[in-house]
Amino acid sequence: MMQTDVILPLVGYLLLVFGLSVYAYRRRQKGNFLNDYFIGDRSMGGFVLAMTLTATYISASSFIGGPGAAYKYGLGWVLLAMIQLPAVWLSLGILGKKFAILARKYNAVTLNDMLYARYKSRLLVWVASLSLLVAFIGAMTVQFIGGARLLETAAGIPYDTGLLIFGVSIALYTSVGGFRASVLNDAMQGLVMLLGTIILLAGVIHAAGGLHAAVDTLKNIDPKLVAPEGADDILSAPFMASFWVLVCFGVIGLPHTAVRCISYKDSKAVHRAIIIGTIVVAILMFGMHLAGALGRAVLPDLKVPDLVIPTLMVKVLPPFAAGIFLAAPMAAIMSTINAQLLQSSATIVKDLYLGMQPHALKNEKRLARMSSLSTLILGLLLLLAAWRPPEMIIWLNLLAFGGLEAVFLWPLVLGLYWERANAHGALSSMVAGAVCYTVLATADWHIFGLHPIIPSLLISLAAFWIGNFFGERGASTSAATELNSK
Repeated sequence: MMQTDVILPLVGYLLLVFGLSVYAYRRRQKGNFLNDYFIGDRSMGGFVLAMTLTATYISASSFIGGPGAAYKYGLGWVLLAMIQLPAVWLSLGILGKKFAILARKYNAVTLNDMLYARYKSRLLVWVASLSLLVAFIGAMTVQFIGGARLLETAAGIPYDTGLLIFGVSIALYTSVGGFRASVLNDAMQGLVMLLGTIILLAGVIHAAGGLHAAVDTLKNIDPKLVAPEGADDILSAPFMASFWVLVCFGVIGLPHTAVRCISYKDSKAVHRAIIIGTIVVAILMFGMHLAGALGRAVLPDLKVPDLVIPTLMVKVLPPFAAGIFLAAPMAAIMSTINAQLLQSSATIVKDLYLGMQPHALKNEKRLARMSSLSTLILGLLLLLAAWRPPEMIIWLNLLAFGGLEAVFLWPLVLGLYWERANAHGALSSMVAGAVCYTVLATADWHIFGLHPIIPSLLISLAAFWIGNFFGERGASTSAATELNSK
């Protein structure tokens, strides 16, 4: 049954999102479409950079899948989630300034622009582009499922109807506003996420009768829900090591994270963003996962763990307040989708189409139409992929994350820091990482109990080193010296 008190505030929130998209569209600079549409003309300040990185990183998995896992496995999963705390610091610290200086030198708009400028291999760009599109389809499908489940559980909208509303809204506002709309909405959505997380956690603790009572209730359900190893003894040392690589260190290699590292204004923005972003990630990760774990004391019999957050919103908050704070997980999902949609569109238009038709760069109107249309069509196609969802989306999300990291991490990082790196090494690393991860993940093999991402990254690193013995030495990374003088 639809809940009008919940739906009305959400409609107001979506209208605000569209308003920011229209504002971004009107701010678009003529004569510089690609730079403006895909990277916002490199104009982000520290606060906006921090919020867009955080909002892009924190997705349906963090607001739906992660708390769902905490509901199922207990407080141990809350501690595990805090492994992600250094993600913003690692991304900006390792890529950050050097990545941005090289991007400006090469006039790079996408991650694949950077790879081509560094390795001078069109084949490598094609492999990277196809890998990105395949993995992003899985990652964005997760976000669409999360958004539809939110509307279904918290607002009483049928899953299929909610999926249509959510998917069309995302596709429209991203295709209209581009990157500038994405980061402006990310800044607003980050604030909404913070406020929503704090209020929801307080509501859950109050509904459970206090923190002590909630923990006692969890003990009565299953003592392992309050143990470090978690229910089903899932939190083994190999699992935790794998999780850290997958959702923290490996994030450096995610294309939609990396592109934000070429879009900021100056060095001061980076330093400010590292501090703000790390604080925001800490609050959001701890708050949402703790709410999911303690939520089992309030809702002990949920059959689908992923429904814990939207169900808690309706149960512990007044209807109108639930509608307002439904925007928090919705914000997390929307911000991740628009980043991935833009990166996918940039891959299609900038890396593939312009790679084959470089003369089309002069026709700005055609590029604008193609970019907006490809973003819109991709969004609508994802509706079909999300039509029949799995029970727990966190595993599908981690699968897509791992695929991107296995392909991009070493070519990206070693391309920045190893002057002798060449195209043969990078291409060998990409292919070996993709094949290894696909085989291990498909067969569900866990060597020594490790997630497939760890052996895949080790093999792709070895492949890079071996492949690097062939071919010419890579392009120089001496542009790093320019950074120190600026």
